[in-house]
Order: sequence, then C-alpha cells, then structure tokens
Amino acid sequence: MKKVLLFTALAAALTAGLAQAGEKLVVAATPVPHAEILELIKPTLAKEGVDLEIKVFTDYVQPNVQVAEKHLDANYFQTLPYLESFNKGKGTNLVTVIGVHVEPFGGYSKKIKNLSELKDGATIAIPNEGSNSGRALILLQKAGLIELKDPTNAVSTPKDIAKNPHNFKFKELESALLPRVLDQVDLDMINTNYALEAGLNPATDALVIEGSDSPYVNFLVARPDNKNSDAIQKLAKALTSPEVKAFIEQKYKGAVVPAF
Repeated sequence: MKKVLLFTALAAALTAGLAQAGEKLVVAATPVPHAEILELIKPTLAKEGVDLEIKVFTDYVQPNVQVAEKHLDANYFQTLPYLESFNKGKGTNLVTVIGVHVEPFGGYSKKIKNLSELKDGATIAIPNEGSNSGRALILLQKAGLIELKDPTNAVSTPKDIAKNPHNFKFKELESALLPRVLDQVDLDMINTNYALEAGLNPATDALVIEGSDSPYVNFLVARPDNKNSDAIQKLAKALTSPEVKAFIEQKYKGAVVPAF
C-alpha cells in the first residue's frame, strides 16, 4: 500500500512539474526578422504556459517539410502565394493561422545607383522559387523594365516574359543565395529577410521596392490538426500584440511593416 501511495505521489509530482513547465511549441523561422520577433515573445508565452522553442532555418523548404511531417509544430517565414505554391508542388496541406508582417521586396545593386543606368543585356538575379520569382518579375514590370504575359500571375518565371526590350539576362538562384551574388550581377532582387541578414537597408539601399500596399504578408503557418490548438492560438495572439507592432516599427524602420 505504501508503494502504491509513493508511486501515486511521484506521478502527481511529475505531472505537476510538466504542467508548470508548460506546453512545448517548436516553431521554425528564418533568422531575420522572424526568429528575432519570436524571441521577443518567448517570455510572454512562458507566462501563459507555452514553452516556445525556435528552430532557425536558412532555406524556405525544410521549415514546411518539417511541419508537414509533424517534426515541428508551426513555422513563421512565408507569404500566402509561396505557401500555396509549395502545397501544390509538394502535395502538402499546410494552412495559415494569422498574418503578421510585410517585408517589401526590393532590388539592389553595387554597380548602378539608378534603374535608368541598367544597360542592354544587363544581368538580373531573381529567386528561383515559383512565388518569389513571380514577385520579383511583377516588381520589375511595375518598374517598366519588362512586360509579363499575365501581370497577375504570382508564380511567373522568365518564360512568362512577353517583352524584354533591353534583352536583360536572368540568373535564377535560391533566395538564400541571392545576397552572395550582389557583386556579380547588375541588379539583385532579394527578399527583405535575406537583405537584412546581408546588412542591406531596404528603405535606403533598394533601387526598386514594393509599396506598403504589398499583398505579400508573412504568415504563421501550421497544420489543420493543430491550427486551433490552445498553444498555437496563444502564439498567434502574441505575434499580433501591441508589443510586437512597436518592436517591428522601432527596430526595422520601414524595412518590415506590421500587417495588423
């Protein structure tokens, strides 16, 4: 009888300890600004019983693969067009939870100071992922450099260019690699998170950049089976808090814009 009581007491103590530790939530993010924003809200979530662990990735594929395979609970790094393209291409069923911020996409150069200086046959580097490729090309069309067959096609590639009067050459690379070729190309179309990591200031360094009305909101993403869980919903609430809004506005000074 004493052994049973002792076992019961130990079990109760263990359960209490786990409850005190809180529910663990493992979230994938790219380093800037996503992981930085998640680090900001870790103390807030801890007070609400959620133990947030941040897994930092430098690519756009594994964060989705890991969540889809249930190795991770959620991720925070991507736009809806990218997610839709990924789901379609990989056969996954990831879903958005809440939109957090916009990172205006921009074009950078170390060879020219104005788009008007681009010479015929100049090389432009763009992302090779469907939605990011389309995003770059749509921005180039808005700048008057090219014309697309369908300006609304979010997954356009160089094959979808209808008019290229200056015979620009397009170098397609993974988004994470684009900052590395800044010295090698005439214009480099870089996602803001990678631009920030490379020490670029989108607000002052970009020769062309999306406006504040950009539809490319970065979302917290999860699975249908855990989207509405208590921990995920607490995370969503914390990511769209006044604290996060003030942090984004003060730290990134227009390079990242709150979407809430």
